Amino acid sequence: MHKSTNPIAKHIPNFLAYCEVEKGLSPISTRNYHNFLKAFLFWLADSKSSSLKPHELTAEHIWNYRLYLSRKQGENKKYIKKTTQNYYLIALRNLLNYFAEKDIISLPSEKIKLPKLTDKDKSIKFLKFEQVERLLSLPDTTKPEGARDRAILEILFSTGMRVSELTSLNIRSINSQSIIENKIKSLELHITGKGGSSRTIYFSDRALKWLGVYLKERKDMFSPLFINYKKGDDENDHRLTPRSVERMVKKYATMAGLPVEATPHTLRHSFATDLLQQGADMRSVQELLGHKNIATTQIYTHLTNPQLRDIHKKFHSGGN
Repeated sequence: MHKSTNPIAKHIPNFLAYCEVEKGLSPISTRNYHNFLKAFLFWLADSKSSSLKPHELTAEHIWNYRLYLSRKQGENKKYIKKTTQNYYLIALRNLLNYFAEKDIISLPSEKIKLPKLTDKDKSIKFLKFEQVERLLSLPDTTKPEGARDRAILEILFSTGMRVSELTSLNIRSINSQSIIENKIKSLELHITGKGGSSRTIYFSDRALKWLGVYLKERKDMFSPLFINYKKGDDENDHRLTPRSVERMVKKYATMAGLPVEATPHTLRHSFATDLLQQGADMRSVQELLGHKNIATTQIYTHLTNPQLRDIHKKFHSGGN
């Protein structure tokens, strides 16, 4: 074990490379770690501790950072959820694990305790089918941006994809001409998602239809499946970002007057809830969502309880 002469910030690039190469994490997961660690680096700078070295990190620093996260507000002026705070802390915990792996003296990762989550913290927001229909109907599909937005909304609800998975798609993954000509009645894609896990996603007929409408408007040669319409020749500048999709969904949710603050993840929750309420089993939904652990999928169980209550009332002998 040795003391590093470099501040913590200098270790971040090597940590991210370690995540991707040695831990085998997907580029999406690695990028998420990077984004979460940016908050820690910002806090260090704000605390005038940017020069802090790994061996100088103390339990008091961690406590103060946790306090900062609990009081941190997002763009919507709301405090960030405990579940989100956990993501920030897990990223930092993994950085400390990396230090231990590389024999760099630092605070043990078990010193970072995660906030305990209540049932309220674990609750999820979803849209009923009629609310989803209202949301999907709002884009002006006579315009290229509107056709793109309708295709994105349809695909998010049809596949249950995470927004980062959707924005990572490239046009070469599909037979675009056949989709434009409506020659394909079903589409399955094999994607790599969170944690490097792979799964198959399925497009509904309607999602395929609107994807074809959008692709018919594309006159460019850019490789991303979903693009913005800014001027420029660099295709990386034209890939639609997760943040852009989040803003887009929020815009249409506001226009629709929905009672929940809808995000792309709300559509993922709505996808799972719709499947369960229509009779799909939990294991199948787990596979479709790409959850490694069935316990993660079981957060949706309580959403189908009203349906189970109706079945109990209708069929149980002691119900009358």
